[in-house]
Amino acid sequence: MMAVAKKAAPKELLDSLLADYRKPEDLIGENGLLKQLTKLLVEKALEAAPTHLASSAFNFRYSA
Repeated sequence: MMAVAKKAAPKELLDSLLADYRKPEDLIGENGLLKQLTKLLVEKALEAAPTHLASSAFNFRYSA
C-alpha cells in the first residue's frame, strides 16, 4: 500500500471556517461545521475508494 503524506490544515483555512462560530451548536450541532466537514470528507474518501478490487475479481473469474 502506498503511503500518503499527511498535510496539516492551514491555519488560515481553519480561521476562515471558524469565523462565524458563535456557540457550541454552530460547531457540533445538527447542522454544525463538524457534521458538514465529516460529510464532505467521507464523500471524498468514497470517491477515492479502490474500484480495482471488483474488476480484479471479475477478471480472475472470467479469464480462462
